[in-house]
Amino acid sequence: MKYFSTITLGLSFALSIIVSSTSLAHQTHQAGDTQYQQSKISDSLIMLSKKGGNIIVSHGEDGILIIDNGYADLASDLKTALSNIDHDSSLKYIINTHWHFDHTGANDELGKKTTIIAHDNVRKRLASDSAIPLFKYQAEAHPKHALPTLTYPKAMRVHFNNDELQLEHFANSHTDGDTVIFFKKANVVHMGDLMFNPSFPFIDIHNGGNAVNYAKSIKKVNARINDKTVVIPGHGPITDKQGLTNFEIMLESTIKEVRAMKDNGISLTSAQTQGLDKKWQDWGKGFINEKTWISFIYQSL
Repeated sequence: MKYFSTITLGLSFALSIIVSSTSLAHQTHQAGDTQYQQSKISDSLIMLSKKGGNIIVSHGEDGILIIDNGYADLASDLKTALSNIDHDSSLKYIINTHWHFDHTGANDELGKKTTIIAHDNVRKRLASDSAIPLFKYQAEAHPKHALPTLTYPKAMRVHFNNDELQLEHFANSHTDGDTVIFFKKANVVHMGDLMFNPSFPFIDIHNGGNAVNYAKSIKKVNARINDKTVVIPGHGPITDKQGLTNFEIMLESTIKEVRAMKDNGISLTSAQTQGLDKKWQDWGKGFINEKTWISFIYQSL
C-alpha cells in the first residue's frame, strides 16, 4: 500500500503501552494464526489489542461492527481474529475514531466491502496527503475505497446488535476529527485517543489538536458516565470511571503547572528543564515523555 510511508523512530503509538488484564474484562490469548489479544467485555463486545489502537468488536445477529482497525501490516491478522470471533458473520461497519494510521491502517484492506463511518474531518484528512511533523511521518492520500463514506459533523447514532451507539465529535482535542462512541445499552465508552491509559497523551497539534481542549473534552465525557461504565482507551488496558477521573486530574493539574510557568515568563526550554511535580513522573513512562507533554501544553495555551 504505497500511501503508507516508512515509519520513523518513535512512530509506533502502542509499543510502549502493554495491555494488561483487568477486573472489568477477562483476557484470553489467541494462539497460532492471529497476533491479537482478546478481552471479553460482554456477550457481544470484545476488545482486540496488540500494536496500534484498541479495537472494539460488536458481534451478533446484525453481523460485525468494529471501532478502529490498527496498523496496515496487521490487516490480515485482524481479518483472522474477526473470523475466529464469528466466522458466519460479515463485517458491516468500521468506525474510525480519528485519522491516524494506527487506527485506520486496515481501511484499505477492509474498506472494499465495508462501510466506513467517521467525522467529516477524518475523511478530509485521509483524502489528502498528510503529515505528523513531530515524528517525520508523511503519507499520500488514501484510495477512495479506504475513505469513510458515512460522515457526520457533530453527532450520529448507529443501531446495531440490539444496542444504540452514540457517536459524538469532540473538536480540536487529540486531532480535529475525534469521535467518542457511547454504547447506550452495554454502558461502554470507546475513547479513541482521547485517552492513553495510564500515560501522557499525544496531542497532534499540527492536525488540530489542543491539550487544553483535550482536558475539557475528558471532563465532558467523565460527567456523562457512571461507576459501572467500562472505559476503553485508545491505548492501554481497559479501565473505568475512576481511571478516567485520574486521567482528568493529571491533565488539569499539569496544564495548571505549565500555565503558571508560561505566565511567569518562563520559556518552553526552561519549563521543560524545571519539569512537573514529581507525582506525575510515572505518567511519562509511556509513549509521550514529560518534556514532550510540557511542549504540547505550552503550544496549546
